[in-house]
Amino acid sequence: MALTRKVKEILSWYESDNPGTKGNLARMLMTGKLGGSGKMGILPVDQGFEHGPARSFAVNPAAYDPHYHFKLAIDAGLNAYAAPLGMLEAGADTFAGAIPLILKVNSNNSVAPKDCAPDQAVTATVEDALRLGCSAIGFTIYPGGHQTYDQLEEIREMAAEAKALGMAVVIWSYPRGAGISKDGETAVDITAYAAHIAALMGAHIIKVKPPTAFIEQAEAKKVYEKEKIAIGTLAERIAHIKQTTFGGRRLVIFSGGGAKSSAEVLEEVRGIAAGGADGSIMGRNAFQRPRDEALGLLSEIVGIYKAAK
Repeated sequence: MALTRKVKEILSWYESDNPGTKGNLARMLMTGKLGGSGKMGILPVDQGFEHGPARSFAVNPAAYDPHYHFKLAIDAGLNAYAAPLGMLEAGADTFAGAIPLILKVNSNNSVAPKDCAPDQAVTATVEDALRLGCSAIGFTIYPGGHQTYDQLEEIREMAAEAKALGMAVVIWSYPRGAGISKDGETAVDITAYAAHIAALMGAHIIKVKPPTAFIEQAEAKKVYEKEKIAIGTLAERIAHIKQTTFGGRRLVIFSGGGAKSSAEVLEEVRGIAAGGADGSIMGRNAFQRPRDEALGLLSEIVGIYKAAK
């Protein structure tokens, strides 16, 4: 596998990593229709854990089968497929080596008591990821929640183990909890803070939600206004998030969020790509569509990133 100049540049950003970890990063970056471009498209399927099976898959019953998601990610030409332990185990042999895998090692669920602080249980191990041939582990943190410090300590330990064994680390950084408002969960200052925290925790790839122009923190608002930080358009906000991840030296991908029309998805992705994002990680807006429609949408998204400067 001959690496492109862009992929070599990206690997140079990760100055402390061993050849195994860089090799797995390279594998993800060189796979699929975006391979070699430095951009990424990832299919995440952890929604069954987060929202329950009917809410996740009843609209497209074929998606109850874990093999469906492996095939969708492969046939769409994506860079990687991310899922919890059981989903990956259910197709690990059939699809061994067919696409880079990311083991989601912690998860939430929607039947936990409503008065519980937002948190995620550790549901898999780094050893599981190694056994399944994964390229990376994925871990969610909730900046702003009561459990934030515990989560940071958990990912510190798991990231060190994963890197020592030659795997990359993907951090889902989703602000939520008593420390911030509902609007603040996607506020530009909070999203930037969440992305920066993930970078500080050693993430190779950072997943955040597309930010709004709302500013949550009064002290941050003063700085945004004084320094005239451009946040008026989605592209400007995306560029700002990239800037906060070590001046763009970390890969940042953006989630697809809740159900949207194809036109809405594509409009959002155009803004994300225009801001210099490193890609999209899209679950429900892919696998909840009929297969042919999902493949068509993912193909258009790939085309947008291919055309991005």
